[in-house]
Amino acid sequence: MTQQSMEILPLRRSFLVMAVLAPLSRSPSWLALPRLLLSSARRHGLLSSRGMASETTRFDFLVVGGGSGGLAGARRAAELGAATAVIESHRLGGTCVNVGCVPKKVMYNAAVHAEYLHDHSDYGFDTENVRFSWETLKAKRDAYVSHLNRIYRNNLDKAKIQTITGYARFTNDPEPTVEVSGRKYTAPHILIATGGQPSVLIDDEVPGASLGITSDGFFELETLPKRAVVVGAGYIAVEMAGILSTLGSKTSLVIRQTTVLRNFDSFISTNCTKELQNSGIDLWRNSQVKAISKTEKGLEVTVVTKDPEKKNEPEKISTIQEVDCLLWAIGRQPNTAGLNLSGMGVDMDERGHIIVDEFQNTSQQGIYAVGDVCGKALLTPVAIAAGRKLAHRLFEGKKDSKLDYSCIPTVVFSHPPIGTVGLTEEEAIKTKGKENVKIYKTSFTPMYHAITSRKTQCIMKLVCVGVEEKVVGLHMQGLGCDEMLQGFAVAIKMGATKADFDKTVAIHPTSSEEFVTMR
Repeated sequence: MTQQSMEILPLRRSFLVMAVLAPLSRSPSWLALPRLLLSSARRHGLLSSRGMASETTRFDFLVVGGGSGGLAGARRAAELGAATAVIESHRLGGTCVNVGCVPKKVMYNAAVHAEYLHDHSDYGFDTENVRFSWETLKAKRDAYVSHLNRIYRNNLDKAKIQTITGYARFTNDPEPTVEVSGRKYTAPHILIATGGQPSVLIDDEVPGASLGITSDGFFELETLPKRAVVVGAGYIAVEMAGILSTLGSKTSLVIRQTTVLRNFDSFISTNCTKELQNSGIDLWRNSQVKAISKTEKGLEVTVVTKDPEKKNEPEKISTIQEVDCLLWAIGRQPNTAGLNLSGMGVDMDERGHIIVDEFQNTSQQGIYAVGDVCGKALLTPVAIAAGRKLAHRLFEGKKDSKLDYSCIPTVVFSHPPIGTVGLTEEEAIKTKGKENVKIYKTSFTPMYHAITSRKTQCIMKLVCVGVEEKVVGLHMQGLGCDEMLQGFAVAIKMGATKADFDKTVAIHPTSSEEFVTMR
């Protein structure tokens, strides 16, 4: 008996059922049975080839990375009949489920409760004896994340997708192959969806940098820091600083320039910076952390401030004392180290992101990439959509199936939240010409704050182009803007004009009605 026939044996019972049922619909020749057996074995990922060195297990689709994009692509491929396996070294769900969107939103929700507590007395509620327990929140949050991990595993099992635990590394075999814990796996289609991780500084760059944590470490904190310093100006820095400050931590935010979220529309960037300061966050503009040291009372953070407009003035050196938590939020980098991609001929940019075309193809035939590892639109729904589109192209014959990366809506869970989709005013002017761009905007205090002592603003902007005033960008910050955005994003994706907005009857009293009443 050959090795191949031995590996097919466990499936014979199901094949006999197939052979009995088959004549009810058509009458295949008994000569075709070996081919049926072979096909079914391949679907279950059970065929192997044995070489001189080690055994290689074959699949139709092999996914490296069990995060949002990889799991979405794997499950859709399995639905379409592909024998599929997922390789993951940690918990299923990737960054989003474990140390990203999901636990972050739980913490943000807690922070929103804290904000509303400030307003309760204005609405007639007595909240003098309210206490907050970080420990209770963390326990419930972690339990929820573990529950999601189990759901992801159950979903893979139900879809008959094999889960391989460990780190994958591409080998030098003639056909694309990865090795995990000494075993080899191959497929005609291999998807890399390994995501990213927080960028870190080493002590050689900033003395004492290793005394800080990243957003990953934030979710390991056992207690609420009394004194926190967040370094960075991107959305992760803004969200982390907002959560810590709102829940009661005295928080400083250190940014290199004058505003946060500099890649967003300037209207949003300016307002978010103002809201951060209004909420009580200690903002250090034009500043960089130069050193961190450990003392008996906590960390001592040395900050250098230099206003670029005051070139004749010397740098100002300051220290932030008794810091419990220093959080670096200075960007993210792709998880490509150790994959041996260069040895496979897979092109990457200078930061290690995998270069792909519009169909997620890499420079190596049969190898694809989706999600944060590509360095474009680092958002969970983007990775999910790209993974599913790829599966339809590879296993359903939809040769034009690809993700449209234009007009992607996104939300920043700041305080208050930000919603944005499409071109910024600056981008529209650059690509369409200033004479072809028309801006509509407004700023107001939401009705929620009509009777509260605490106030936040709501700002809104429409970016329109051409004589028809097609809406190519929508930007807002204020209460409810996170939940407002999705519907407007659909309209803009469909090509709505300002006239279409104007023809829509307003919903009163809401903040969203402002978008259909702008003049």
